[in-house]
Amino acid sequence: MPHLEPEAKIFACSQSVYLAEKIAKDYGVPLGKVTFSKYSDGEFQPSYEESIRGLRVFIVCSTFPNADNLMELLLMIDAAKRASARHITAVIPYFGWARQDRKDKPRVPIGAKLTAKLLETAGATRIMTMDLHADQIQGFFEKPVDHLFASTIFLPYVKSLKLDHLTIASPDMGGSKRAYAYSKFLESDVVICYKQRKVANVIDTMELIGEVKGRNVILVDDMIDTGGTLAKAADLMIAKGALSVRAICTHAILSGDAYEKIENSQLSELIVTDSIPLKKESKKIRVVSCAPLFAEVMHMVHHNNSISGKFLM
Repeated sequence: MPHLEPEAKIFACSQSVYLAEKIAKDYGVPLGKVTFSKYSDGEFQPSYEESIRGLRVFIVCSTFPNADNLMELLLMIDAAKRASARHITAVIPYFGWARQDRKDKPRVPIGAKLTAKLLETAGATRIMTMDLHADQIQGFFEKPVDHLFASTIFLPYVKSLKLDHLTIASPDMGGSKRAYAYSKFLESDVVICYKQRKVANVIDTMELIGEVKGRNVILVDDMIDTGGTLAKAADLMIAKGALSVRAICTHAILSGDAYEKIENSQLSELIVTDSIPLKKESKKIRVVSCAPLFAEVMHMVHHNNSISGKFLM
């Protein structure tokens, strides 16, 4: 009688349940039961309410601030290890602390490296994430990393818009590789914004490299935090004769007055994934779910199938 491998189980940290439920539905299994006990001082303890002995466990958790999300994930990984799970995959749609991927000035930490080591020490045997802020973060891990690209879900939406005279734009020099990858598949022109900052999250000057007059522009970036860069870039492009400006950003951090900046900017539309829950609704923001992508790749990983077809960039 052939041995049938049991199906994987999917669990979620408290702030990522909204996404994990969609992933589990697309995967075809119920979301696993986990409870969190909380102490009066704020300490918490996760507990799996079903057996995971000898199974592959997927733990869905975007590690956006505050640090409780990361701590929840670490505790859940540790609990799964101590409950004798066979494989523990940390599914991190948004990998937080990734902007600290190098020492850009003296006496600062490399937060992304520290986070990687914490995940491995806790017991993660595999990492699955999407659109890292810096590709080289994969090298911080000694375990396998499945680095997915949101382009697989954004490109079909962009094509459905059927925009003429399309131009892809990068909001900064660091995102030029991503912009060129999108332009290759969409067969469009590319422009780049050159910006200078005096302090973090505050733009001092911005210039445009390339022509946008008479073009429908789509800005692409891995995340949107305060919204200042995209708002300023959209205003600059409209001033230079662009017909319309849209933005694609995988991770919608949207901190501070970002929603107001987006609403008051020249952006026609901001397209994001649900890797981070939106704090409020906005007529300009469209959410494209990443749940089907993660569910499909998780299924492939569990059954040891190749996932190379999911890498468009």
